[in-house]
Amino acid sequence: MSFMTRTKSIEASLADAESRHHSLKRTLGPWDLAIMGVAVAVGAGIFSVGAKAAANYAGPAISIGFVIAAITCGLAMMAYAEFASTVPVAGSAYTFTYATLGEFLAWIIGWDLILETLTAAAVIAKYWGIYLQEVFAIGGLDVPATFDVGPVSVTWGPFFIVAVFTTLLVLGTKLSARVSAVFTVLKVATVVFVIVVGAFYVRASNYTPFLPPTTPVAEADATVWHQSLVEFLAGAPQTTYGIFGLLAGASLVFFAFIGFDVVATSAEEVRNPHRNLPLGIFAGLGLVTILYVATSVVLTGMVPYTELAASENPSLATAFTLVGADWAAQVISLSILLGLTTVIMVLLLGLTRVVFSMSRDGLFPRRWSLTSDRRKTPMRLQIAVGIVVAVLAGLTDVGVLEEMINIGTLSAFVLVSIAVPVLRKRYPDRKIAYRMPWSPVLPIISALACFWLMLNLTTLTWVRFAVWLLIGVTIYLTYGRRHSRLATGEGSD
Repeated sequence: MSFMTRTKSIEASLADAESRHHSLKRTLGPWDLAIMGVAVAVGAGIFSVGAKAAANYAGPAISIGFVIAAITCGLAMMAYAEFASTVPVAGSAYTFTYATLGEFLAWIIGWDLILETLTAAAVIAKYWGIYLQEVFAIGGLDVPATFDVGPVSVTWGPFFIVAVFTTLLVLGTKLSARVSAVFTVLKVATVVFVIVVGAFYVRASNYTPFLPPTTPVAEADATVWHQSLVEFLAGAPQTTYGIFGLLAGASLVFFAFIGFDVVATSAEEVRNPHRNLPLGIFAGLGLVTILYVATSVVLTGMVPYTELAASENPSLATAFTLVGADWAAQVISLSILLGLTTVIMVLLLGLTRVVFSMSRDGLFPRRWSLTSDRRKTPMRLQIAVGIVVAVLAGLTDVGVLEEMINIGTLSAFVLVSIAVPVLRKRYPDRKIAYRMPWSPVLPIISALACFWLMLNLTTLTWVRFAVWLLIGVTIYLTYGRRHSRLATGEGSD
């Protein structure tokens, strides 16, 4: 069988999950999963990205953008829930694709998930260091953000936070989940605080116009690299606001929903996954959607979107500063720091589990997937991943790659949605605990919706994505396809 089409059976994946030295311990329940989803979602997405999207793309209509992103994410999560409850094995979309669409596409999805989680973890760790300095400043402390190691300037904040959560994850996923739960409760309370306090400053006039009219970008600022791909392909001039602005805003705030596919990567560590995975994923998604929409309505009602656009880096704190509530802005700055903390932990977990699953299949060196006998965690791999993320965040400017997070996630969502009908056809007699309704119509709609959001990302993001895929295909052709367990006859076809 060609490497392009060979698939790994569900039975082989489930057997791998029980193999000694390459398996994980099942400790998580539905509450742990819901908290994990909220932990990674309620972070930079709600504290900063929503304000940026309102200021530069959609105005008050960004609340609709959040709804569009939530519906798109919800459709994809139905597909994830079906697969995760059927194949409760680490690896998420990578594992699901391997069982249905074949090894090559599984590699592509795994490579995309690495892009998503690696970039996201590094970007959020970088932001954590920045907000840590703001908290120090609020407290009147003058603590330098960097120190020099020879000719290299090192930002110490990202190194510190990545080291802390790498240690917790090495000690065990359950312990990490408990720590995450505490931080998550605190930051959800902060979001409720923003909604309640901000509501007192809302003025109905700020909602007009609800969707600002299409506005051409000034010729001096216009560039094909910052134009959405769909505008570029249509030959349209670069614009902002209007319908295309709303769709671009929805594509941007999709960043706020990336946590839920990361939850699915922990399937192998879930008790009773057939029931708990769908329950945990949808409970978390429902909660954050309500929080996002309510926050965006309050944010755009507090100040005109034009005032947000005039700020260099608009955020929730910006809105409170503009209405004179500096004390609330200080509370929010501290809350952003707490919010980003748990995001880093879940992303480090997700990244490690994807690489773990791919290495267990032989697409990366198989020794990377060894787990400790005592704690049943991939200790060496978790430490290696932590080092890579810390170096990227502490030594490089990763902020320029923010949109890469979205395109990596959405590409995985597209293939997982397409794979649902294939799963039904390939395994017609298999009992599926949760079924995505109205297949194949709804899975196809899900795939098209995700792809449409991808088209509304910038052309520069697409070029970078193409380069990343080229690197991935090269690694697969030179190593993965020859060393995979299916190629060597160790796996089950």
